[in-house]
Formats: sequence, C-alpha cells, structure tokens
Amino acid sequence: MRKTIQALTLVLFATFAVHTLAAIVLCSVTLHPRHKPMTAKMLKEADGIAQQANAEISDVQITSFDGAKLSGWLFKLPSGSGDTVILLHGSGDNRAGMLGYIPMFLRHRYNVLVPDSRAHGQSGGEIATFGIKESQDLSRWVGWLSAEEHSRCVYGLGESMGAAILLEALPGEPRFCAVVAESPFSSMREVAYDRLGQRFGAGARVGRTVFRPLIDEAFLYARIHNQVDFDQASPANAVARTHVPILLIHGTGDFNIPVRHCQAMVRNHSGPMEFWEVPGAGHTGALGRAPQEFERRVMAWFSRYSRPAGSTHPATPARAVDFAALAHWR
Repeated sequence: MRKTIQALTLVLFATFAVHTLAAIVLCSVTLHPRHKPMTAKMLKEADGIAQQANAEISDVQITSFDGAKLSGWLFKLPSGSGDTVILLHGSGDNRAGMLGYIPMFLRHRYNVLVPDSRAHGQSGGEIATFGIKESQDLSRWVGWLSAEEHSRCVYGLGESMGAAILLEALPGEPRFCAVVAESPFSSMREVAYDRLGQRFGAGARVGRTVFRPLIDEAFLYARIHNQVDFDQASPANAVARTHVPILLIHGTGDFNIPVRHCQAMVRNHSGPMEFWEVPGAGHTGALGRAPQEFERRVMAWFSRYSRPAGSTHPATPARAVDFAALAHWR
C-alpha cells in the first residue's frame, strides 16, 4: 500500500511538473514571437514602391510610454491628400509584411505609415502583449502624425495581430477617422483555445475544455511573472466602447483565426460597422483572393468618413449599424 501511494504521489507530482512547464513554455512562446529581421531585399522593395509612386520614404522613430523605441517607414507624397493610413502587421512579421498594401494607398493619394510592432522588426520592447501595450504605442504614432506631419485624417488597416491591436486601441484613441481590420481575434483567450485545439487536429471546443487548465495556468504565469493580463486583450470588448467606423474583413477559409471571431464582434459595435466575409479566402487573404473588390471596399470606407480641409469632425456623422446593409455586404 505504501509503495502504491508513493507511486501515485510521484505520478501526480510529475504530471503537475509537466503541466506547469508546458504552461510556462506556452506563455514564453506567446510573449516572445518569432523575430523576422529586416533584409536588404525588403529595403530594396520598399524603395522601389516609393520610387514608382514618386513618394519619399523615410525611417521614423518615436519613444513609447514605457521608453520602448518604435521604428517604422513613412511614405509621403509631395502632393498627397493630407490623409495618412497606418498599416499594422501580424505576429512574427515586420513592417515589410505590409508592403503589398502600400501601392494601393499611394495610388489614392494617402501617405502611409508602416511601423514595426513592439518586440518585432527594428522596434524595441522586450515582449509582445497583443494589444495591451501596443494600443498605447499606436496612440503615440497617431499623436506623432498629428503633431509632426499635420495629418488631416488618420486611418488604420491591420492584419491578424495588427487588426486586433488596431481595434483594441480605438476606445482610447478616437482620432482615427475610420479603420479596417482583417482576420482579428475576438479575444486572446478565444484564440488560445483555437491554437491548442488546432495543434491536435481539433477545434476551439477541445481547447476550451481539455486544454483550459493549461491556458488558465499560462495566463496566470504571464500575469504574475510578466505583469501581463492576457484577458485584457479583447478586441470584442474594445469595439463595444468606440464609435470609430470599423470595416471588418474575414475569409471563410481562414483556419488560423476562424471567421467566428469577427462574427462575434458584429453586434457589439455602437458606431458605424460593416462586415465583409470573403468566400474561400484564407488568413489575411482577402487582397489576394479578390484584389479589385478589396480595393473598392477599403477605399469606399475611408472616403465615406473623410474629413474636409479645416474641419475637426468627420464629414459623415456616426450612425447605428445597418444590419440589412451589413448582410448585403457579406
């Protein structure tokens, strides 16, 4: 009997140790995403885009609220509209991941700011927090555009993690005229359920049940060891607290962050919102799947909420979500 008790105790201890170690590894991998360095090829491509559009490209840098040095590119047209679009990349990427979107905005006479997110590319910051700290970084960039570049209207377009950061920033940053968010997660907890379920060939239901204790422990470790409360990373909660116009885009073939994440946000927003479900598009794949339609919808959305010269208010007043129109846009 004593040996049986000792064996069971050893098994329980080993199980607890493995579980704790797995939670620590999960937390560490999340906080320290893959680092993608800037290459000469990326720099050459950025210069080529600027030259083709007759735009100036410059390296810009600001200091965020906690001292982190944040870096980015500014593409500036000599005779642009005076409006600027901020482009936000996904996790494990850098600003060069948004190069494919820049020519579209330059063609339509927008200046373009493309920052590296904290702990990505050439930006500082020890950890990525998926919107908790990054939302304040983004507000600093908006302030910099207003003060240094005198941008008339500031818009935003984010992809994946960048989309989530953009949405999370809106309650504290009402200066955006309008934003576009493609393939965002609804909350860090929900996307964690998806991620673990996907690793075992299952969905969020398995992550929400079988792996919930592991996720709870990883979140607890992040809160205690890194002072990061991942439950605060919730674009779904953020859109309920802003009136900034939001165009949501999500592909029906997205198996990285399923379309249900955007569907969960649609009825939360108290301001103007439209939702485009792109048939068959994968993760952040709308531009590649339907480039002309993507450009039409994004440009129409920004134009609808443009700001006349000398005005401090959007040209179109905020309105409630028109769900009949929203259904038509899907």
